[in-house]
Amino acid sequence: MCGIAGIFDLKDLSQINRSTLRRMTDAIAHRGPDGDGSFVAPGIALGHRRLSIIDVAGGQQPIFNETGSVALVYNGEIYNYQDLAAELVALGHVFKTHCDTETVVHAWEQWGEKCVEKFRGMFAFALFDQAKQVLFLARDRLGKKPLYYSLVADRYVIFASELKGLLAHPLFRRDLDHAAIDDYFAFGYVPDPATIYKGVFKLPPGCTLEISRGKNIQEPQPYWRPRFIPEAMDETSAASELVRRLDEAVRIRLMSEVPLGAFLSGGVDSSAVVSSMARQINGRVETFALGFGSGGTDELAFAQRVASLYNTNHHARDVETEPLAGYRMQAAIFDEPFADDSSVPTYEVCRLARKNVTVALSGDGGDELFAGYRRYCLHGVTDAWRQRVPGRLREPLFGAAGAWYPKLDWAPRWLRAKYTLQEFALDTAGGYFRTVCKVQDDLRASLYSAQMRKHLVEHHPASLIADAMREAGAGDAVTCAQYADLKTYLPGDILTKVDRTSMAVSLEVRAPMLDHSFVEWAASVPRDLKLRKTEGKYILKRALEPYVPMENLYREKTGFSTSMAGFFRGKGAAFAKEALGSNEMADCGLFDLATISRLLREHGRAQRDHSKALWSLLMFAGFLKEVHFKPQGASHSVLAEA
Repeated sequence: MCGIAGIFDLKDLSQINRSTLRRMTDAIAHRGPDGDGSFVAPGIALGHRRLSIIDVAGGQQPIFNETGSVALVYNGEIYNYQDLAAELVALGHVFKTHCDTETVVHAWEQWGEKCVEKFRGMFAFALFDQAKQVLFLARDRLGKKPLYYSLVADRYVIFASELKGLLAHPLFRRDLDHAAIDDYFAFGYVPDPATIYKGVFKLPPGCTLEISRGKNIQEPQPYWRPRFIPEAMDETSAASELVRRLDEAVRIRLMSEVPLGAFLSGGVDSSAVVSSMARQINGRVETFALGFGSGGTDELAFAQRVASLYNTNHHARDVETEPLAGYRMQAAIFDEPFADDSSVPTYEVCRLARKNVTVALSGDGGDELFAGYRRYCLHGVTDAWRQRVPGRLREPLFGAAGAWYPKLDWAPRWLRAKYTLQEFALDTAGGYFRTVCKVQDDLRASLYSAQMRKHLVEHHPASLIADAMREAGAGDAVTCAQYADLKTYLPGDILTKVDRTSMAVSLEVRAPMLDHSFVEWAASVPRDLKLRKTEGKYILKRALEPYVPMENLYREKTGFSTSMAGFFRGKGAAFAKEALGSNEMADCGLFDLATISRLLREHGRAQRDHSKALWSLLMFAGFLKEVHFKPQGASHSVLAEA
């Protein structure tokens, strides 16, 4: 994998400062420790950091067409590049390398902006066409590879694989976006296309952006989105087709000139990928697993079953995760607040893998595609009951009951009905937002200062889910929820987490289940083959029965997530109190510090469970300290140490 950065003068053919470009690429050097390259010409500068995977001897970037009029910096893998190269050669194009990167250059020459529709893989790239005086940015369909961009000084378009690349530019303005902050506390991440800073954007998944010199920047243009239109299929043929398609998606991701392995948690998705790898390669698969011996989420025994079945060269490590490590590490890796606590163990398993391989396959995507999250079942049941009561009666009836019912965080689960009642009062999108929301609306509002609340009068994070569900055009609540997750949670949380933690240690991660052809097929599978009664991933599990031990397929899902409730009542309490009462938290003017103190006090006394809000606040405090208020040009020491 690689890192890219660049500068484009929107107005004129000025001379770009080469040292500025160098600072931007140095900031993302962890993404590409094997080499660097640059191209600087009047009005344009392209920079690249390389992690060599394919055509190790060649493939240096930037890369050019035959005449040098098209220049490209690229991050990713095009798995069908050999077929495309053969097609382009037949059309008269001349290749100088055996690297997939050059395919992008000639595809642009041949098909223009529609070239992205030809690519099968994960990518983010920037291409400069001198004849057209155009900068063309593109991101893969699911958003596996990131790309940030901004207009600075009303003149220069700057872009980079990570926000820290933009932070290195001397003209970058760190103006916090209040709406993005509210979104962060709602979702635990800042959803695309926004970032934590005003005027700074993530190019959305499945979109391109063509920027012409002398013209204003236009809106990104989508070129792909999944269509959840069920097709008639019986269980047997669906299971057979699933295995065939998954095997193909895995096979094309086995191309590499460097050591390759796979994550193996012992769950359904990672076991499926390892099983497919083992059946398709010569030699033993390198597998990597992380366990949490005393944490109650130890999966090492399940991973070992699959490893033994396929005789993999298995690397397992039992660790005690340290939540406090996330305070500084999150900011150093993600550049903006990010509250998914599973990123800490994800980083650790990436470190373990990187000691042995340069590329690792993962099982990401299985939950979103085959309704594996428990919340899908609950959402489907809740919505079925919701639809039985007319909205004009449902809202006042359940809304009033939810407001009256006490918040019993300390009580057994069956007595904690407050959120359920409030959810019944909402529509389908509002109900699902409440399910995925980290810090609910009323608590978020109480966290903010009066000045902060003034900026949020017209802002409603729930509209993000509502917009996605309208776009889905699906007929049932579960499918709408899956689509919303593909558009929000998957790129904003899961793929961001995997990309940043893996690239922090210079490891490339590939996700076969997020092959866009596989996604399109999975979207056509009827709901009842994905969610059967309360069994999520029904057809995936049935398809894997010949290949994966039954106890691995039919067990309760765990994953890397851990409970923070005890942490904030133990050794984390004093640290949180100090961090959340820091000068940075006071100086930013965003929060009501009295409310934060109250949350700490209520949680410490076990009167309420405020762990999600406190963790989100702690991660925001880390961002303020390690990024926002840090002097420009200061390095992220945590990444340097990693």
